[in-house]
Amino acid sequence: MIYESTPSRRPHNGTVLCRRLAGTNVKTISPSALAERLGTDDEPFVLDIRPEREHRRNAIDGSDNLPVYVDIQRGNDESLLEHLDAIPTNAEVIVVCKMGIVAKRAAKLLDGEGYDATVLLGGMSGWTGYRNDSIGYKLRSLLWKFR
Repeated sequence: MIYESTPSRRPHNGTVLCRRLAGTNVKTISPSALAERLGTDDEPFVLDIRPEREHRRNAIDGSDNLPVYVDIQRGNDESLLEHLDAIPTNAEVIVVCKMGIVAKRAAKLLDGEGYDATVLLGGMSGWTGYRNDSIGYKLRSLLWKFR
């Protein structure tokens, strides 16, 4: 789905359970905090950067797929920057990848372009663990609280 861009790139002012990654300026959000915001007036734009086949197999409902994961992983930042018109400027952008590592780089790029970008902690692995109520997710979420 392509979203109409607006010239205003205002920061997101809603309350969000997020924090900054140590040593970076990238915000993060836990899967549970994201789940609370989906379907509300404070719903963010969820940008899944994983390859298309992975997105088709398992994705956050309502997420948009821009399959630039491999390019960004290889250092080709232009692959994301060439598609900024597909990303709305009037909502917080939650960037999702496999584990959250490549999403961190993508979020930094988006921040540099004036977007309000946030990384989903644990990526799709974290989201799946949250949805399945797994022990692994519960342990990771405890660790996130103490960082």
